Amino acid sequence: MVEEQVNHPLIILLVGCLIVLAILVRKGFNRAGAPPLVGFMILGFLLNLADVRFNFLSTWGREILRLLAELGIITLLFRVGLESNILKLLGQLRRASYIWLSGVVFSAAVGFGIAYYMVGLALIPSLFITIALTATSVGVSVGIWQEADAMDSPTGELLLDVAEMDDVSAIIFMALLFALAPVLENGTSTSLWYPVASTGGFLLLKLLLFGAFCALFSLYAEDHITQWFEKIAEPPVSFLVVAGIGIIMAAFAGLIGFSSAIGAFFAGLVFSRDPESVQLEASFRPVYELFSPFFFIGIGLNVDPNMLVGALGLGLLLFVGAFLGKAIGHGAPTWAALGASGAVLLGLSMVPRAEIAMIIMEQGLELGPWAVPPEAYAAMVLVSAATCMLTPLVVRPLLKRWPPPQGEGA
Repeated sequence: MVEEQVNHPLIILLVGCLIVLAILVRKGFNRAGAPPLVGFMILGFLLNLADVRFNFLSTWGREILRLLAELGIITLLFRVGLESNILKLLGQLRRASYIWLSGVVFSAAVGFGIAYYMVGLALIPSLFITIALTATSVGVSVGIWQEADAMDSPTGELLLDVAEMDDVSAIIFMALLFALAPVLENGTSTSLWYPVASTGGFLLLKLLLFGAFCALFSLYAEDHITQWFEKIAEPPVSFLVVAGIGIIMAAFAGLIGFSSAIGAFFAGLVFSRDPESVQLEASFRPVYELFSPFFFIGIGLNVDPNMLVGALGLGLLLFVGAFLGKAIGHGAPTWAALGASGAVLLGLSMVPRAEIAMIIMEQGLELGPWAVPPEAYAAMVLVSAATCMLTPLVVRPLLKRWPPPQGEGA
């Protein structure tokens, strides 16, 4: 067997060019008022097209980009966990839980109905699509609301609470699906319930134990570790320790049967309790901006150009499901509390699907086509790009006509 020649300078040159291009894409899309993540996905897809034409990416080159994409997943979910205030979310359960539950159930029902019954996809790919559609992209919507100085209104605060609950529940559903998917794939209809129940129960037990370990670490060790490192290193160097611990916990989660994405999220939750650690988030931003684009670049790189045209029909159906699932699922129960304008704004603001949704699809793609077929993956990439691009175009003008925080519907 002939070993593949690895052109290290070419791979290093490519990574350097992608870093620079990602900065330019971020700047350009921000100026245009569009989410940069769409530009990163386009960049990855163009890279894939160039490789199909010129065949310059070796297997090693793709593995390095895959590793950078994995680090991007870790930084994305670490930040989601870091910005999640679990105690605050628990305090908002009475106000936000029925809106969250309605949106999740309705989005799941619409997504599963389209994927499984209308299109005829197999059970497991339909479940991956279903869970992906229950998530939202809090970053896209919050950015629009912050531009309009509406984030501090009651509706803006409710939007943030519900969006965070959407993402947390989607991450938990993802962990369950990853444990159950192999059982569902290998089981038979006559002997399925026991292995599904036992596997799900064992996973929940592991999740509780891992969560308990993270809680104990947060309560009794995190503060001492961060204070000790702050004595020997000033920010941003001291925050690299926080990031390093996050990566360690992500890897540990992978070793005990979870995905590294789950571990990164829990690691972020560990440090979210400490106000000083949250203040150090500014030091984490360069790390986040370095690695997070590679996740979205990897999404575009993984899209098979031959599948893209065939995925348009499925993508259109799923886009309709993604829109209705959140606009109605979250908007309808909000109507009584916030009035028509607040309900429409909150429902439409929950439509974007990006980070968590595509992490679910990406992780499923790595399992194989039995979990996420290339056509379904390409369709969800189109859904992600469309929802993230169209939502700002709709929500921005609505926010301009929306009553101020002291007005009706705020």
